[in-house]
Amino acid sequence: MKIAVIGCTHAGTAAVTQMAKLYPEAQITVYERNDNVSFLSCGIALHVGGVVQDVNKLFYASPQQLMDMGVQMKLRHDVLEVHTEAKTILARNLATNEEQLDSYDKLVVTTGSWPIIPKLKGMELENILLCKNYNHAQTIIEKAKHAERITVIGAGYIGIELVEAFEQLGKQVTLIDNMDRILYKYLDREFTDATEQELQQRGIELKLAQTVTGFHGEEGHVAKVVTTAGEYETDLVVLCIGFRPNTDLLRGQIDMLPNGAIVVDEYMRTSHPDVFAAGDSCAVFYNPTHKHAYIPLATNAVRMGTLVARNLLGPTVRYMGTQGTSGIKIYEQNIASTGLTELAALDAGLDVKTVTIEDNDRPEFMPTYEKVLLKVVYEADTGRIVGAQVMSKDDLTQAINTMSVCIQNGMTMNELTFVDFFFQPHYNKPWNLLNQAGLQAM
Repeated sequence: MKIAVIGCTHAGTAAVTQMAKLYPEAQITVYERNDNVSFLSCGIALHVGGVVQDVNKLFYASPQQLMDMGVQMKLRHDVLEVHTEAKTILARNLATNEEQLDSYDKLVVTTGSWPIIPKLKGMELENILLCKNYNHAQTIIEKAKHAERITVIGAGYIGIELVEAFEQLGKQVTLIDNMDRILYKYLDREFTDATEQELQQRGIELKLAQTVTGFHGEEGHVAKVVTTAGEYETDLVVLCIGFRPNTDLLRGQIDMLPNGAIVVDEYMRTSHPDVFAAGDSCAVFYNPTHKHAYIPLATNAVRMGTLVARNLLGPTVRYMGTQGTSGIKIYEQNIASTGLTELAALDAGLDVKTVTIEDNDRPEFMPTYEKVLLKVVYEADTGRIVGAQVMSKDDLTQAINTMSVCIQNGMTMNELTFVDFFFQPHYNKPWNLLNQAGLQAM
């Protein structure tokens, strides 16, 4: 059996390592544009800020490790064409420019995503950077050494983490986003208002509810960011606008969402029986809405890649869907969310109610305790839980993993009320925070 894999970051690495173990007789060939695999891009801000000194520790697998498992690694190879009916791949060796036609029995598409790059005046100027892979990380670090004023465009997780890293390096930082608040997709206003205040107290300038329209330069380098609300001087710009699935190779050959995300079933099969897909190139089944959605997360990718290997020869282990569970640490605040925010639920057409709890995380007779903010979103008629968010200086983010399981299993607020959680004064109160949320909804 010949297996071809296109792309080898999170999903690709997970699929390849599992396939090599499950099918030792198979001929597995990996095509990867870069000269590395498995780079944890979510660690870029930690590397930029100096928390992770050795960038090599952001790789959790190496090409040599995969080759030792019998995998043929074609690094620095760009796949030019895929013909799913003929089961062929045309690839170019980027070192020699030589083109090679290969065939396969099973194709695994783990091509990931690529940053959204706007078509704006001045985009060709120097010091306008992307933030996705190893090379981007190294470029950001090198350019930031010589920049005093840094502008980050995009107030999602990556943008916020970079803003914090740059501020801690002593830079003058400006954050621009077209929404009226930060982390719009992940958190409701109760959480983002407090976080914005923290950023501003650190001297970070927030330029929200405005859209970038172009850039001005001096001597070929970016000098100003122009928006619908004004102009901001800068020495360096990092674009963190978002990502799009990298699936042009398969367009018209397999089913996709309008944005190009590949649609897979619960066994990671595409609409073509011998083509499987996983990771940021795919749409995932989103449990809160019971629909497919584009949610590019490393956690989704490694699960899906592993399932590709398990289901390659036939359906054995199904994917249980995702809640889009995620977390972030912003200065001293530990924040996590799962499922739908209240606003996202309303936008999705759900009739929802919410419970918001502000409390101390431990009994007040303890020497120390911290404030915690919890919000749970649930359907008004059924009580089905569809989302939750938490924030505290103490790390209570595992509560959101618990809520993720609740959403995945279709639990209601009434059921949440009486879930068995332990009590110990060092950690919580007799009525666990999640139990309290259920009680308030009754």
